[in-house]
Amino acid sequence: MPNIPPTTHRWTFARIGGLDQVSLATTDDLLNLKHLDQKLWVALSCPVRGLELDEKTLALIDTDDDGRIRAPELLAAIDWLRPRLADLASILQPAPALPLSAINTETPEGAALLASAKHILAHLGKPGADTISVEDTSDPEKIFAGTLFNGDGIIPAAAAGTDELKQLIADITATQGAETDLSGQPGINLPKLDHFYADIAAHAAWAGNTDPAIHILGADTAAAHAALQTARAKIDDYFTRCRLAAFDSRATAPLNRAEADYAAIAARDLHAAAAGLLDAFPLARVEPGRPLPLAENLNPAWTAAIRELRARVVTPLLGAHQTALTADEWTALAARFSAYENWLAARAGESVAHLAPDRIRKINTDNRRDELAALIARDRELEPQARAVASVARLARYYRDLGTLLRNFVNFHDFYGPSTHGIFQAGTLYLDARGCALCVRVDDPAAHSVLAALSRVYIAYCDLTRADGATMKIAACFTQGDSDYLIVGRNGLFYDTQGRDWDATITRIVETPISIRQAFWSPYKKLVRFIEEQVAKRAATAETASTGKLNTAAAAVAHADQPAPATPAAGQPAPAAGQAAPAAPTPTPKKIDIGTVAALGVAVGAIGGALGAIATGLARLSFWQIPLVLLGVILVISLPSMLIAWLKLHQRTLGPILDATGWAINGRVKINFPLGTALTDRARLPSGAKRSLDDPFADKAPARRRRWLLLVLLLLLAALAIRWDHTRRGHYFWQPPAKTAAPAPAEAAAPAPTAPAEAVAPSPPSGP
Repeated sequence: MPNIPPTTHRWTFARIGGLDQVSLATTDDLLNLKHLDQKLWVALSCPVRGLELDEKTLALIDTDDDGRIRAPELLAAIDWLRPRLADLASILQPAPALPLSAINTETPEGAALLASAKHILAHLGKPGADTISVEDTSDPEKIFAGTLFNGDGIIPAAAAGTDELKQLIADITATQGAETDLSGQPGINLPKLDHFYADIAAHAAWAGNTDPAIHILGADTAAAHAALQTARAKIDDYFTRCRLAAFDSRATAPLNRAEADYAAIAARDLHAAAAGLLDAFPLARVEPGRPLPLAENLNPAWTAAIRELRARVVTPLLGAHQTALTADEWTALAARFSAYENWLAARAGESVAHLAPDRIRKINTDNRRDELAALIARDRELEPQARAVASVARLARYYRDLGTLLRNFVNFHDFYGPSTHGIFQAGTLYLDARGCALCVRVDDPAAHSVLAALSRVYIAYCDLTRADGATMKIAACFTQGDSDYLIVGRNGLFYDTQGRDWDATITRIVETPISIRQAFWSPYKKLVRFIEEQVAKRAATAETASTGKLNTAAAAVAHADQPAPATPAAGQPAPAAGQAAPAAPTPTPKKIDIGTVAALGVAVGAIGGALGAIATGLARLSFWQIPLVLLGVILVISLPSMLIAWLKLHQRTLGPILDATGWAINGRVKINFPLGTALTDRARLPSGAKRSLDDPFADKAPARRRRWLLLVLLLLLAALAIRWDHTRRGHYFWQPPAKTAAPAPAEAAAPAPTAPAEAVAPSPPSGP
């Protein structure tokens, strides 16, 4: 963990995208950035490649050349700028070119940079310019064109004062390879000069060895050895064959090649093709213990080589009378060149060996190394000037690009800005009537998708191609709309940040909810797809069955006059010879099982009962309650998927997408609903556009069906309303209410008859 010293600087933070991001606006902000807790930085590292920022600038900031820029390297770049710019905060509002007035002339570093910048502009033919751009400093050949000494420690041939030195530099570059001078010309440096003269000295010492035991034929030894080497393998082969024939006489004929081998080449033009056809044939006729003839009876393909061997080796060493060689004579003759071969194997200074021996001796004798070394030292004296030129190029790049990097590293102001884009955004993908602005470059979509799936963002990986053969892969994030027509294989058009267009094809998809609207309709779309699949399966099954029946009927018609013998049933004897086979029994149609009928009745009854219960329940409701019930049913169906989508959409974050490309995202960069709407733009008619709804190709039949369906629904609702009203009043609209009789007047009511007193039975006596 870095040790962050305390500071009294007062920071300003802005809440952007649900994340507290530090504001960088003043020189004090930049100078105190090293004191800001890095837990408050949005990113801690980023890759050098794959960003919409000049890779050469990023490579300058990446001081350890590991392909990544970390927070300490970014702070080191700010420290490097501090003494060289008059106002460090000027990098936060960069311009394409560096004004010379922005260079700090009160420090030695700044004064040297200003002088070097003016020197560069003067070399480019712009002595009165008051700005210097990255393009002015990016081509050293233009800056140092025509200069012989420029401080890089490399001298071209043109820097030599004499023709001899120029030729010497040409020899060095030819044998050691050339270094490119800042002027663009090939030249040499001190290491190549030293290596060249070391090889010259070693080769001259080796070539100066004139020991007679080595050079047995004097100056002709090299040519003699070459002739010996040309025929050595073939002569060794001949004597080996002769020894094998002596070992077993049965091998003699095969070792001389079969007659069929000669017949195979007999029809060819042997005069023109003998060298190629006869190379593999024996050097001479193979016989046990037979010497090798040197003048006659030789393989025509090797006659010239043996003649050269006899003239350069055999005659000088054994005499002109030698017309044949035995195996022992050949072995002894070859052994006399062993010292010469050992001397060849020890050859030194191999890099200069192709130079002529006289040239090597002259270079070694004259030894003009010190003159060339003095020219290199003279060039080295201007090294501070060359370094200053490189520093001007670095300053121009930092001034143009470092502020942009800070706004996409310490904070993500460019990403959240309404008119700016993050350096990780590769361009805009147009596909499915949408424009996706959040597109990042990827190298391996399969590996990227493993981590990027944790972002909860719908990602479509696309392969991009251009007519010039360029290719690229991107991950495009869809944050608005639906995914109904986003499928692998769909094509679109991609525009990079430079305005170039690319053909785009979806190759992989990471699926996740895009919007709550999509989640609302998702259950119904799944139901429709399920019904369509089932109908398609039933139709396919019915078509298969129908086709099978037609094929069976066609086969029966075609073979009606050829009755097939009936196969006896199990347990019945086969018909005897000459007897007609019994007719096949007619299959009895299967009867419907009573249990099946009962089950169907129960199911139909249950469905009817359920529908009746629903109708009864609706009838008991108030009229205003019915729409609420329907709304409740819709919510019961759609609410779970909407809730899941809502949770996932609130978890969308940019971090895993960038982490998978090599970033180290420190803050939780959320993609909320407003940001998601801004990152994916849906098709909209331009402001003020006129629109005609008179479509000559509109499908009017579905429109009529929709109108009739709407009318039926309205009538149904009206009927339900009337029924509800009558039910509430206690009668139905199709049956008038029953009339009730008025009660009789009280005085007209007859009194109830009473029983006569004598008819009343006496009460039983009580008591004992």
